[in-house]
Amino acid sequence: MTQLFSVEGKTVLVTGGSRGIGLMIAQGFVRAGAHVIISSRKADVCAAVAKELSAEGRCEAIPADLGDDSGAEALAAAVRERVGRLDVLVNNAGATWGAPLEGYPEAAFDKLWAVNVKAVFRLTTALLPALRAAASADDPARVINIGSIDGIRVPWMEVYAYSATKAAVHMLTRSLAHQLASEQITVNAIAPGPFESKMMAFALDDPASRAAIEQQVPLGRIGRPEDMAGTAIYLSSRAGAYLTGAVIPVDGGITTHG
Repeated sequence: MTQLFSVEGKTVLVTGGSRGIGLMIAQGFVRAGAHVIISSRKADVCAAVAKELSAEGRCEAIPADLGDDSGAEALAAAVRERVGRLDVLVNNAGATWGAPLEGYPEAAFDKLWAVNVKAVFRLTTALLPALRAAASADDPARVINIGSIDGIRVPWMEVYAYSATKAAVHMLTRSLAHQLASEQITVNAIAPGPFESKMMAFALDDPASRAAIEQQVPLGRIGRPEDMAGTAIYLSSRAGAYLTGAVIPVDGGITTHG
């Protein structure tokens, strides 16, 4: 049974892996015995986090800015040069933007479309040679896209571009899953609810706001690192080998409200 959920020895790339949900996932894979590469915009932060995670296993850093096509291409080239084959790609890097409806800027849609959607597509396609090299019928290569429950139901806050782009990530996940299944590459999405992250800090750092959010979660709490890491590891293990095109809410039951 332990082998059913094993990811030991797999090579995993986690974008946005130096903080928040990306860090939760990266740390989980490191502790589970995978060779993890993390990427984020700030080279010094990325290197420092990789060094810290290396105390628990194998982790290295490749900094990259995924806000434009050249960043995705450069990261893919660096990964291919370093490892040759890639078992798991976790497309986690993302951005959000909140503003009132009538003042919501055009720049928000431009930035979030580039980071939240285009980067997922460009990086995945650029890394297809490495994913194909790792793929087999018994153990497919895996792509895990991090969406959001805000792409499933109307969010509490005015984050119009964010919710629209996360819904796009979910549909892109299904499209890629359909296209790549014949190549033994699975593509799934995780749609997180409230977790400790920079995006949620403004709400979770305030005790009253945190309590209000927890009251809206049927399970009554904010997500924990093991909730996110466990889902990603399941999708990457033999246990998740037959799953593709799924969008999995990890939200304590929030989306059961409809």
